[in-house]
Amino acid sequence: MLSTNTITTIKSTVPVLEDHGTEITKRFYNMLFKNHPALLNIFNHANQKQGRQQEALANAVYAAAKHIDQLEAILPVVKQVAHKHRSLGVKPEHYPIVGEYLLKAIKDVLKDDATDEILQAWEEAYGVIANVFIEVENEMYEEAAKQPGGWDEERNFVVDRKEQESEVITSFYLKPVYGKPIASFKSGQYISVKLEIPDDEFTHIRQYSLSDAPDKSYYRISVKKEKNPSKPDGIVSNYLHDHVNIGDTLSITAPAGDFYLEDESTPIVLLSGGVGITPMLSMLKSSVLQDRKTTFIHASLNGSVHAFQEEVSSLNHPSLEYFVCYESPTQEDHNNRIFHKEGFVDREWLSETLSLEPNTHYYFCGPLQFMKAVKEALIKLGVEENQMHYEFFGPAVALQQSME
Repeated sequence: MLSTNTITTIKSTVPVLEDHGTEITKRFYNMLFKNHPALLNIFNHANQKQGRQQEALANAVYAAAKHIDQLEAILPVVKQVAHKHRSLGVKPEHYPIVGEYLLKAIKDVLKDDATDEILQAWEEAYGVIANVFIEVENEMYEEAAKQPGGWDEERNFVVDRKEQESEVITSFYLKPVYGKPIASFKSGQYISVKLEIPDDEFTHIRQYSLSDAPDKSYYRISVKKEKNPSKPDGIVSNYLHDHVNIGDTLSITAPAGDFYLEDESTPIVLLSGGVGITPMLSMLKSSVLQDRKTTFIHASLNGSVHAFQEEVSSLNHPSLEYFVCYESPTQEDHNNRIFHKEGFVDREWLSETLSLEPNTHYYFCGPLQFMKAVKEALIKLGVEENQMHYEFFGPAVALQQSME
């Protein structure tokens, strides 16, 4: 338990963290990787170079300070981050290193304003918060290892099939090297893929949603190829598309993630944009097995980049409604006329398309602007926060903070 004095001191730093949080986390990562470069084998290089990880950590530190007297309020965020940490291989021994350089960064940025009292309070608070993460993650490691077909760290899988789903998305079917059983997962969860790319000093780890139904003899991931292979977020996707083929081996971690389809009977609406279709497709296939009333809406640029159209259309599900939105349909799209709306998903169209039953739950995933638009539309249509479930492809950051 934290002392009253420590809690008061931490809360007094909230305005400072609001103003200087990202500056502190940028300095933190610079010092951390300079002194412990091996940690670059764990952290996502793309998120680092684009500043997303720094922003995510700043938001997390700010939330921890704001709720330091009621840490249970941030437990959902802790669990979301802990899933990422477990999938990346973060261990208890990493936390003292992170704490050391976080305190040094606070001192470095705030200078004389970072008094001994403030630094001592943050050292004490960090220890408590770190222990919460360590306990939660230890439970996750044990759960991943003990489940049927499970494992705790990395396991080698061979690429059994490789199929192009659209001009930009390719699926990889992964089977365990020694043919032993594999862990099940909840529809919407992801695995981490660890790659060693020639001429790169450090390994790369990326999370990819599992795009097929659970309880099969394989895992399927469906990867979008980023157009610029020299960009940090394009290095891995281009390598997978261009250099990983049938018979090659990939090292992956057990399924993880707290964004998944709840096992209930209530109606659901699934909304995806672009490659955000991958977790939605897994959820959709599970809903078919549950004979659950489902509405699926997918938004894409046009038919050439629209993945899984035939796969979704072939599902035999009498309670399924399926709608497609194309931002800029081609002439071929107009000829085929498989889309229902031209432009963007918006409130007006959703109000006409959805039945908006009061007990319906809404799951959505896609690019940030798509996520913002969907959430804003649902709020205006009267959907409650506890009926909305969503996930970014990137560091865990509250969607509401991105909308402010």
